[in-house]
Amino acid sequence: MYAGYFDVPVLRRLFRAAGVIPIASGKTNPNRLKQAFEEIARTLDEGGLICIFPEGRLTCSGEIDAFRPGIERILQRNPVPVVPLALRGLWGSFFSHAGGPAMTRLPRRFWSRIELVAGEIVAPQRATAQFLRSLVQELRGAWA
Repeated sequence: MYAGYFDVPVLRRLFRAAGVIPIASGKTNPNRLKQAFEEIARTLDEGGLICIFPEGRLTCSGEIDAFRPGIERILQRNPVPVVPLALRGLWGSFFSHAGGPAMTRLPRRFWSRIELVAGEIVAPQRATAQFLRSLVQELRGAWA
């Protein structure tokens, strides 16, 4: 999770209990970035699961942004199978940037139907950022 959200004092305890790993960019905090990748590797070495959002941020347009190379860095250290996941219906909800910054205004609709869709397992040798993005795009379809 973006370290700025993780560091919100009232939420930090909840995030720690949930096993969230804070991450920052190499430009803003290279030590935190290194620590995040070390924690990811340790979790995978211990047989744990990691869920990442490889875009690195919420979309500002409703379209899937380019996937960042962190997924490939993780797989170089820990060649594990990848399960592509797509969120459907998030755009326009309270948690999207539709109409302005996320989570800063009243939602335009009272109830948002959001789905999490899983794809077939991908072998680590095939799991490039570009390939995974295409799979996620296909899973999400037109329903942003």
